Amino acid sequence: MKTRYADQPTYQTRDQSEIRELMHPARDAALGAARQSLAEARVAPGACTLRHRHHTSEEIYHITGGHGLMELGAEQFAIAPGDTVCIPPGTPHRLHNTGTETLVVLCACSPPYRHEDTELLDA
Repeated sequence: MKTRYADQPTYQTRDQSEIRELMHPARDAALGAARQSLAEARVAPGACTLRHRHHTSEEIYHITGGHGLMELGAEQFAIAPGDTVCIPPGTPHRLHNTGTETLVVLCACSPPYRHEDTELLDA
């Protein structure tokens, strides 16, 4: 029923953020994870993710470090530690790190994150 942060490898997602899956059903079903995933995303200072959308997954982003700009559909707004953003399925979005520290975001996805559910909008 638990995983350890240090035991989870990082990888790059299709949107170009660095992700560490903290819990995902594809790997952790025996621990009880069945309908959602939780990951930590990191975006370097001055960098941004590619604009994208997920066709089936709803995402919730919780900012734990750094400062940035969230693009969500036609809106743009500042994000900082303690902010939480809901991203409905099908909504174009991306993150810009506008600060001098790494932007760190907890990402909850339901249904769980899948590369195949990510459509890149910046070709």
